[in-house]
Amino acid sequence: MTYMELTYLHLGSLAPSIVIGGYLLLNQKGTPAHRLLGKIYMGLMLFTAIITLFMEALVGPQFLNHFGYLHLLSLLVLRTVPAAFIAATTGNIKAHKRHMIGMYIGALLLAGSFSLMPGRLMHTWLFG
Repeated sequence: MTYMELTYLHLGSLAPSIVIGGYLLLNQKGTPAHRLLGKIYMGLMLFTAIITLFMEALVGPQFLNHFGYLHLLSLLVLRTVPAAFIAATTGNIKAHKRHMIGMYIGALLLAGSFSLMPGRLMHTWLFG
């Protein structure tokens, strides 16, 4: 798969994650809708994190001639989603909440902010 195809897949799974995650954070917890959307959100986040592992870092330093600093956030998601799911299913809602808020802020808002920096593809697409 080409870098651009991976980019489109990444953005295609990321965009609904931002919306669904925001909805989940702002609305009533524990409802059937929350549980269903939460599973969809977690699936999208896992999918997008896995996709990024195949995307070579084009800006900044590289590790192993492929990975960049933003890939660390992909690893965070790959660790956090299962931990948050286990916390929720075992009734540890406090840990579940902490994991989900941390993932939303770290993986979506923080990574999203970094993707808008000059030299990055999103910056070029949005600002020319």
